[in-house]
Amino acid sequence: MNDSVIEAMNITKDYGEGKGVFNETFSIKKGEMVGFLGTNGSGKTTTIRSLLGFIKPTSGHCFVEGKESWENSSLILKDVGYVPGEIAFPDLGTGTAFFHSEAEFMGLKDLSFADELIKRLQLDPRANLKRMSKGMKQKTALVAALMGEPSIIILDEPTTGLDPLMREAFVEIIEEEHKKGKTIFMSSHMFEEIEETCDRALLISNGHLIDQVSIYDIHHPKIKEYKIEFKKKEEYLQFKNSGFKVKRDQEQYNQLTIEIEKEDVGRLLKALDKKDLRFISEIQYTLEKHFVETLVNSQIGGK
Repeated sequence: MNDSVIEAMNITKDYGEGKGVFNETFSIKKGEMVGFLGTNGSGKTTTIRSLLGFIKPTSGHCFVEGKESWENSSLILKDVGYVPGEIAFPDLGTGTAFFHSEAEFMGLKDLSFADELIKRLQLDPRANLKRMSKGMKQKTALVAALMGEPSIIILDEPTTGLDPLMREAFVEIIEEEHKKGKTIFMSSHMFEEIEETCDRALLISNGHLIDQVSIYDIHHPKIKEYKIEFKKKEEYLQFKNSGFKVKRDQEQYNQLTIEIEKEDVGRLLKALDKKDLRFISEIQYTLEKHFVETLVNSQIGGK
């Protein structure tokens, strides 16, 4: 049985001249939090608009909770909390009026969760919608998307315009929603944001998905790197010729960066036993590093 609640099946939206998204296929399971990473213009927003049925793919299909997106956009939007990349509010005066309008659309009677979000994001809902700063608009859109406690949340660059303190508050809120079992799909160009919060990441470049990676695998790589600096030249030379894969050699500092499989860490420690070291440090593998490596190794990324 298919337990995916969001699916893209071979979708292409071709705007010509290499712009758009091409042959994207991915799925997101119920309760997963998945990040969508790529630079500006890589196709994140086009993909999200296709998922929500705002635009019709040139080919392929999107499904949300089993509903074909283009044919059921209005039904899907009733079940999805959505923050767009470009926020445009209706002509309703204040944020308060907007929240009441959204509550009426959702059939929401209890606004206590909205009030809690407003307080945590330090938002003044009495402000005029049209005169709000970028950050205030972003907060207002976030409250509107989350206040109905939807089971699916789709966010397009949700922290753009938020200061570091409010970004921290947002991350805390979205992690709480994830713990409630919500399915969350969040686009971003901020690697740390995705790495800190998500279960998986989809990597996109020039309209093509170049990888799908587990954040657990990023934090627990099969290949590890260590930077080692020796106090004595002879011990540095001895270790250098002991069979480990040297990735970087800085002879002037008696320093080596080596690459080993995690199963070989014990062999490394044995080789370093009784050596006079200035330091040894593990070079942490990150999502950003993985993205760059994938891009370099991708024919698509090289074009």
